[in-house]
Amino acid sequence: MTALELKNKRILVTGGAGFLGRQVIDQLCKAGADREKITVTRSHDCDLRVWENCQRAVDQQDIVIHLAAHVGGIGLNREKPAELFYDNLMMGTQLIHAAYQVGLEKFVCVGTICAYPKFTPVPFKEEDLWNGYPEETNAPYGVAKKALLVQLQSYRQQYGFNGIYLLPVNLYGPEDNFDPRSSHVIPALIRKVHEAQVKGEKQLPVWGDGSPTREFLYSEDAARGIIMGTQLYNDSDPINLGTGYEISIKDLINLICELMEYEGEIVWETEQPNGQPRRCLDTEKAKQAFGFTAQVSFQQGLKNTIDWYRQHAA
Repeated sequence: MTALELKNKRILVTGGAGFLGRQVIDQLCKAGADREKITVTRSHDCDLRVWENCQRAVDQQDIVIHLAAHVGGIGLNREKPAELFYDNLMMGTQLIHAAYQVGLEKFVCVGTICAYPKFTPVPFKEEDLWNGYPEETNAPYGVAKKALLVQLQSYRQQYGFNGIYLLPVNLYGPEDNFDPRSSHVIPALIRKVHEAQVKGEKQLPVWGDGSPTREFLYSEDAARGIIMGTQLYNDSDPINLGTGYEISIKDLINLICELMEYEGEIVWETEQPNGQPRRCLDTEKAKQAFGFTAQVSFQQGLKNTIDWYRQHAA
């Protein structure tokens, strides 16, 4: 297996200023890419929902790594399903088409675990992706991102366009989004526990009943997997990126409370939604295809994330 040489390549990283994007740029440089040849798009100065911006963004690039997404937790999914569908579909589909038009060497699309059907057998295998409809609160975002897989596969079939599709689980790590209106479960819970400690609150309300399970991938590991896929994977089939480690929300909040030394009572708000019942990926394909396995243990990654948040909470 010959690795794609990154030195001297012009690489566009959409969403490169985000918490995963910064890690991807670090890993690109470690893999031999030239930092001055990496271009980063930011939503405020390059709105990828606009066709002309997509054309300009891919002009004279060799590789595109598409990370940009309009994304959030259950709250945002319920509040803005139309925006999540439209924004993610338009950004991705236009960028892929613009990249094809300029004869781009490789397109790397980072999808989402939200694309999987609601009742997928655990662990989720890539071949299960089309065996049902996604969990309702995630569906607009998940289906929009899933459409990009169909686009890449059809462009490969008709035009010979080299696009790959990677499916990471929920990510977490330092520099994540801790805004309670739009954050995912780990940053949301870390912030909630921290604020309860600061205010001296003895009870901690948490959505749902704690029964759903999730798998999480540390952002640095995710970035490493994305770069390994960029260099070593050239097939049309989607590939999961994860750890294979499944934890319930109940055990997760207990672990966060333990690491943060919070001793209050957890109050489950069972009238609030749980989200998808179980999420855990089969990670064998990534291991076989390009040798990816996660390196950072969940407890260590969580500790690093908590430490970062505490340093920046003020």
